Amino acid sequence: MANIIHLDSIVKNYYPGTEVVNALRSISLNIEKNEYVAIMGPSGSGKSTLMNIIGCLDTPTSGVYILNDKDASKLVDNQLAEIRNMEIGFVFQTFNLLPRYSALENVMLPLVYAGVPKSERMKRARIALENVGLGDRIEHKPNELSGGQRQRVSVARAMINNPAIILADEPTGNLDSKTSIDIMGLFREIHNNGNTIILVTHEESIALHAHRIIRLLDGRIESDVVNKHPIVNN
Repeated sequence: MANIIHLDSIVKNYYPGTEVVNALRSISLNIEKNEYVAIMGPSGSGKSTLMNIIGCLDTPTSGVYILNDKDASKLVDNQLAEIRNMEIGFVFQTFNLLPRYSALENVMLPLVYAGVPKSERMKRARIALENVGLGDRIEHKPNELSGGQRQRVSVARAMINNPAIILADEPTGNLDSKTSIDIMGLFREIHNNGNTIILVTHEESIALHAHRIIRLLDGRIESDVVNKHPIVNN
């Protein structure tokens, strides 16, 4: 199967004051279409930096990043923004929902940026919310929803443009254990539908839902193993 992500010798340095912080030290990595990958590592290991580069939220200091046959390491800001909106769906620990917007309006947002007409936006957003089990909550604002429901809204928003890749950063970090299992079941459904999922987590129990687990330490890949028995029960 073809690689959807190819990282070759990715280095990312930060320069706070006179120091040099080596966040990523020559990361090389391939992820195939429809893989389900967990990226793990302790605080400071580089997993958030790697996620930001894969998600085109940041650019490497050096190295090559090929995303869907495009050299993302050479694209300018507006090109990266288009990739973020159309090819990658983001799910965050803190949900990142706009508090004054309804669930429907939050899910519609990426379609606004994509220039989709309003009637089509509303239709697609309704379907997306129904697909995550929230067809009866479309007019509710985030503060009227539980944590699990808010995360379902963010998953619906991430899926709205039919992106090739879902990038989830600690998606269960603010949820109780039962709700976490429900959300991981939702990710499994998305993966079964053909999407590539990259999950950043520090929780072993969450990483074990993935089919491949990559561990980082001090900005390098410490291990990269196939999980032969991913968790599949809800």
